[in-house]
Amino acid sequence: MNATALVARLLTERPRPRGIAGWRHAHWLAVGTVCLGAFLGQLDASVIALVFPALGRHFGAGFAAVEWVALAYLLVLVALLAPIGWLSDLVGRKTMYIGGFAVFGLSSLGAGFAESLWILVGCRAVQAVGAAMMQANSVALVARGVPEHAMRRALGIQAAAQGLGLALGPSLGGLLVEHASWQWVFWVNVPIAVFGIVAGWYLLPRTRTCPLAAVPTTVPQPGGRGARGRGPRARSPREPRFDLPGMLLLTGATTALLLALSTASGLPLPGWAVAALLLAAAVLAVALVRQERRAARPILAPGLVNTPGVRSGLVVALIGYLLLFCPLVLGPVRLTGAGVSTAAAGLVVTLLPAAFAVAATVGGGLLPRGWSDVTRCRFGAGLAAAGLLLFAALPVSAAAVAAPLLVAGYGLGLLLPANNALVMRAIPAECSAVGGGMVNMARSLGTALGMALSVLGVHLAGAASGGRTVLAVLAAVAVAAVALTRPAAPRSRPAATR
Repeated sequence: MNATALVARLLTERPRPRGIAGWRHAHWLAVGTVCLGAFLGQLDASVIALVFPALGRHFGAGFAAVEWVALAYLLVLVALLAPIGWLSDLVGRKTMYIGGFAVFGLSSLGAGFAESLWILVGCRAVQAVGAAMMQANSVALVARGVPEHAMRRALGIQAAAQGLGLALGPSLGGLLVEHASWQWVFWVNVPIAVFGIVAGWYLLPRTRTCPLAAVPTTVPQPGGRGARGRGPRARSPREPRFDLPGMLLLTGATTALLLALSTASGLPLPGWAVAALLLAAAVLAVALVRQERRAARPILAPGLVNTPGVRSGLVVALIGYLLLFCPLVLGPVRLTGAGVSTAAAGLVVTLLPAAFAVAATVGGGLLPRGWSDVTRCRFGAGLAAAGLLLFAALPVSAAAVAAPLLVAGYGLGLLLPANNALVMRAIPAECSAVGGGMVNMARSLGTALGMALSVLGVHLAGAASGGRTVLAVLAAVAVAAVALTRPAAPRSRPAATR
């Protein structure tokens, strides 16, 4: 068998066994497989902070250097989500999702054997490639693999799996570091990845590929004209099939932005570097917008972003994870600064993702049956704003902050699944992986910004006043999410293949 035939065989998606494919509840097995990847990705995102002190002692490095173990992961993940979503529409979402488990597992194995900090950083970057392969396809696999009436519930279950990973990460990381070693924080991913490969092979349906010509670069307008009165530009067969300049500009813009926020939060770089990085991020972002408007095969698909309801939905997705992750980082700092033990602080902060997981799965059943997804989004964002304001105003103690965290987490658990359902309904079915990649990129940007904002606030103003200021800002952002939520007309979705 030559190399071409081998690659073709590896990229050919196999159908599920006939007994599984014919079962009327088979879509929930696919949802469970997607939840496994969602759980693994969020577990790894929340567990890593517990390893920083052990890594510093093992490698003899300061916090600024050790922080790159997390920063490299976030930078690669944010940069690759949209391109991998684009590529998945070509080679198949099932193939890319299973491949993500393989890459994630192998790089986790290598991370545990890393002999230097920078080898570990490199393994984390490769881990992010695997995570991007899973996350860019998770929402699309759910949206394409379940009936229309079950989509919101399925997306809620997926969000709950993410919340469970977030909640277990700190406690699991502490136990592994204390009773085993920091290496086991990475090695524990390997058996989960192996199980994910097997489950994906047998339980995920085959997915259709999407010709790139189906990804719109303009929004159709009445009369056949494109966005801003221009008709769709004719595509030349000689134009490149992949938007490499767009990917490089996206990578550069996100890297500069996150580095600027990290530098302002204490990384040892000169003060002028923050302004330079912010300027670079702005320039690269403008260049990215121009590139995507004229590219024949854009990785961000401006036509999808400009579809009614999609742009605002992506902003709300970013806001939602900003509101989720910032208190996760800020909460332990405020509580331990007020004299609460580390163990108690971790237990209290776990209430936020726990309430998020409950609301995302069964919490919507407590709401009036006739409420639309738009109403659920607005109500959830309002609850999150109220919880964050209470967290900022009440005295800092384990008993006092428990209720605000429960309220905020419950609100976010209502907001995010309903918002994701709105976005995915507005995106053409044949380009669902591109849309899912953009949703996950917004989520990852929100996660990174949430971490950076919490550290920045504490660094500039201290745990007490800085924490209150950041929480007040978060409450205002939650109110903005209420105003940003927009209804979107549903698009038709063909049934998943066997």
